[in-house]
Amino acid sequence: MIIRAATGKDWPAIWAILEPVFRAGETYAVDRDISESDARAIWLDAPEATYVAADAAILGTYYIKTNHKGGARHVCNCGYVTATDAQGRGVARAMCEHSQSAARDMGFTAMQFNLVLASNVGAIALWNKLGFATVGTLPAAFDHPGLGFVDAHVMWKTL
Repeated sequence: MIIRAATGKDWPAIWAILEPVFRAGETYAVDRDISESDARAIWLDAPEATYVAADAAILGTYYIKTNHKGGARHVCNCGYVTATDAQGRGVARAMCEHSQSAARDMGFTAMQFNLVLASNVGAIALWNKLGFATVGTLPAAFDHPGLGFVDAHVMWKTL
């Protein structure tokens, strides 16, 4: 597996990974009926950088963006999605480790995940293993389609 910068040519494969996740509405705070063009804008066009993890096919994708402007511009935010058929193969771990290195290279000194759902126990466990701490919990912050209102964690790591 390699992790490389995403290109416009990667978009159809990225969208094939993102669309079912966004439509399910269980992990990302985006409209479940988001259009493909709006998804591309937030995932590929707006961030400072977007990457793909690939072997013969694209296995996952992540972005890095500035979390806030001004005096907080040294903190980045990332979003990660692994293809369903690639889960359990270390793709998310590899992307998160890569993102930390890439973020440092871009001048960021910390990484913050703004909305890690308490129901996303796999992600929480992985982020904890990779050194992220839960620095706050937002009660009932996300309306999960199957679980109702669930808490969301803010997670942080100094790079």
